[in-house]
Amino acid sequence: GAESGALDAPFAAGITPGELAAGAPPLPELGDVAFAMFPMAKRLRDSPVRIAGKAARLLASPAVSADGGYINIKLDRSAAAASILASVLENDTSFLESDIYKNKKIMIEFSSPNTNKPLHLGHLRNDALGMCIARILAACGACIQKVCIINDRGIHICKSMLAYMDEGENKTPESEGVKSDHFVGKWYVRFSERQKEETREISSQLGVSVKEAEERSALMARAREMLVQWEQGDAGTAALWRLMNEWAVSGMKQTYERTGVSFDKYYFESSTYLLGREEVLKGLANGVFYREKDGSVWADLTAEKLDKKALLRKDGTSLYITQDFGTAIERQKDFPFDTMIYVVGNEQRYHFQVLFSLLAKLQFAWAKNLYHLAYGMVNLPEGRMKTREGTVVDADLLLDSLRDMAKDEIREKKREELVGNIDETAEKIALGAVHYYLLQTSPERDILFNPQQSLSFNGNTGPYLQYMGARLCSLLKKAEESGELPDISIVNTLENRLSINDMEWETLKTIGRWNETLQAAAQKYDPSIVTAWVYELAKNFSRFYHDCPILNADDTDVKNFRLRLCMAVRELLRRALELIGVPFLETM
Repeated sequence: GAESGALDAPFAAGITPGELAAGAPPLPELGDVAFAMFPMAKRLRDSPVRIAGKAARLLASPAVSADGGYINIKLDRSAAAASILASVLENDTSFLESDIYKNKKIMIEFSSPNTNKPLHLGHLRNDALGMCIARILAACGACIQKVCIINDRGIHICKSMLAYMDEGENKTPESEGVKSDHFVGKWYVRFSERQKEETREISSQLGVSVKEAEERSALMARAREMLVQWEQGDAGTAALWRLMNEWAVSGMKQTYERTGVSFDKYYFESSTYLLGREEVLKGLANGVFYREKDGSVWADLTAEKLDKKALLRKDGTSLYITQDFGTAIERQKDFPFDTMIYVVGNEQRYHFQVLFSLLAKLQFAWAKNLYHLAYGMVNLPEGRMKTREGTVVDADLLLDSLRDMAKDEIREKKREELVGNIDETAEKIALGAVHYYLLQTSPERDILFNPQQSLSFNGNTGPYLQYMGARLCSLLKKAEESGELPDISIVNTLENRLSINDMEWETLKTIGRWNETLQAAAQKYDPSIVTAWVYELAKNFSRFYHDCPILNADDTDVKNFRLRLCMAVRELLRRALELIGVPFLETM
């Protein structure tokens, strides 16, 4: 009551309560909710400090105070506790979910692998972001379509093919006992090794620079020739290309399954690379694009503060950008989206500015609804990953080593019997460690991934949160087995005006912010808002758990209330971890 009164009383100037943003006061002793009066100063022609003071005097309630341009309100803890817990435990979807994107069709492109090598640590960040944003937007009512473009053509594929052709001796992933995408990746690395040797020889024999020696590389000339043969539909080249792509894609799909990644539709560059050509020629006919003397087709984007951009080569063949906007047009036909999000590294920022400008130039109304979710690099402490040298941080091998480290930890703590299937549990801990670590930083920032740190069972990590979930399950199981799990409404237990202590209150307040957290993460496409919230929930709950007896509470009402608080924390912990791709563990 005091809260709504504080908003209405001073504002005869036609300001509605909805215009006031609620926040947390800087110090808990000031109150539970703070409303800034700064946005009102102009309309009320008064200083924020005076507006806040007037409002507090008008309300004359001990629950309301003014402090430096803010109105602070202390909530009735018992009533708030009853409402918050009922929202969670009675499955109130208006609190647990959101409808801010109801009926919105949103397409998300992520992963975009090349078929010349397995997925690496950078893909793990990309996939974690794509899946998490998809889940968060779905929880806010959106109709989602997740798509993946597989880059299965180009010179990089020809390099793997050529090395295999020369030295593969018809070996297969099965004959070598190697995961199929790793088998393909091995040949890509082999090509690079051979090319380096050849370049060194040319450079020393002819006394030319490395760059010039690369130009004269016979291997590269053969790879380019192979690409031409592929584009011309040469049967032998096409058959080898199909075989090696099949190996690469089936291996990647195993990694996707392992990491909980799924797509509604795959697009293949080999079938989309010609799509944009027709649109370019239409644009040329309509005077949107122009032809250079050599016959190549260009777009002039200088008015958009971008550069001139080639769209078709002089021989009429497509470029990467041409294919990309052909694919975008195709996707809009397949799934008429309201928004399309591209989860792609920030080094492609310029590419997407050009792509979106071109689509706008071609008068596609939906071009303004395209968004590039640019994310930063992932490095290991040893430095940047490089694929060609074969020192790439491979996704499978990283997960294997994290799983083995988790197994060692379980054995060291002598918890084998408790966890049941040690391999399964260790795998889930590894996934929780990597996904949480990659999502706890906001997308645009670079990450230094520290495998040991990510696996720590203490601090701001996935395994710590999994441990907290297992602890809650164990406590509630004990209560259930002894018949102490409450099923009565919390309102009954609070009729005696339970006094909610500070630790219980901090946990309740964090729970109360779930819905706004979910909405903020959806609107900003930023999973780190959820990871920060879930860590705060775990920390506050941990203090409460440590300092407040639960099963041994003296008073039955207090025990019931605390058990229901534990049930609510478990429910929201499970939900939040599911969104960020961290498996919830009942035992650990």
